Amino acid sequence: MPNLSTDKDFDGESFVPIYTTTVTVSGGVASHGRASGRARSDDGVLDINLRMPAELGGDGRGTNPEQLFAAGFAACFHGALSLVARQATLDPAAISVEATVAFGRDPDDGGYLLRVDLVVRWPGIDPEIAAPLLDKTNSLCPYAKMAWQGTPTTITLAP
Repeated sequence: MPNLSTDKDFDGESFVPIYTTTVTVSGGVASHGRASGRARSDDGVLDINLRMPAELGGDGRGTNPEQLFAAGFAACFHGALSLVARQATLDPAAISVEATVAFGRDPDDGGYLLRVDLVVRWPGIDPEIAAPLLDKTNSLCPYAKMAWQGTPTTITLAP
């Protein structure tokens, strides 16, 4: 296991990647990855067909981008909270994190927007003990930081 810290102990001048992955989405019945196609990671571990959810007119018989995002967000928050709990000498085994991702229309510009609701279940934990740990996790989890602060993104057309 890498020695990852919850302390804000990095004082570098720029972003330093610790892990990088690439997923390519291509093909599909609708000829766009949003609705359908194949998503494959550069190491081949992730290799799934994407399908439009029934609520958006698809057959609903496959994974969609919102499900993948919800899984990533829940997994990241769960991992960060487990680390924070262990550092507080608490057992994280009973923790579960549920992420609900809603895809809808943005009233500000008429485009599209995602909304995320996280529900943490931690049986037996005193809410007063959990609250500061959840706050610390919220500031530590990169998915939560992305949701609140945005994520630097570059878009490049390949030659």
